[in-house]
Amino acid sequence: MNQVIGDVLQRLLQVVQNLYTETADLTEGESELQLWYNRGYADGMVSAMRALGYAQQIDAVDAPGDSALVAGQALLPWGKAYRHGFDQGEKETAEVLQEKQS
Repeated sequence: MNQVIGDVLQRLLQVVQNLYTETADLTEGESELQLWYNRGYADGMVSAMRALGYAQQIDAVDAPGDSALVAGQALLPWGKAYRHGFDQGEKETAEVLQEKQS
């Protein structure tokens, strides 16, 4: 892995950790939709990083990318906020990492 990718990956992993810390106490039915979006964004980031071959780095910082919290709640407001965050996090992270790999 080149230095540029390593630096970008470390910054992305720090964002993931910050979002997980911010949403650590999130519970089903939580009224703060921004928190659900943020958790989805973090999980989407992890999904993209794993798909691009960075599972080892993710595992090293304990960023599981677990969407079990929202399972079965896709039609509820918090489920929709989570899904939107997930999609955006996955898309934007993939774009950044793929651009740096080029």
